Amino acid sequence: MLGLFVIPRWRLKRAIRQVIAIFRQNSALDKKTAKTIDELGLKPRGFAERMFHGRDFKPYALNALVKAGIIKGTGDGRLYLAEDTLMASGLEGRVHPR
Repeated sequence: MLGLFVIPRWRLKRAIRQVIAIFRQNSALDKKTAKTIDELGLKPRGFAERMFHGRDFKPYALNALVKAGIIKGTGDGRLYLAEDTLMASGLEGRVHPR
């Protein structure tokens, strides 16, 4: 049971922290400084890469953050972290940075 529910949930929370940190490190914090997925290093792994490395939860975390409105997009496909939405969501208080 632990392997089916607890560990993936923990890994997703960890990936959410990592994705938020990646946006901050790359200063992708508004429409002017938005970056592409490739520039941020968040492009999903290919089939061969997934075979040799474990499951990468960052694409799932990115998708969850987009759905929550914390990561927003521009018309040309670039993404940025909406700090105000992040703070209002209370997510950062529940997902402690390390």
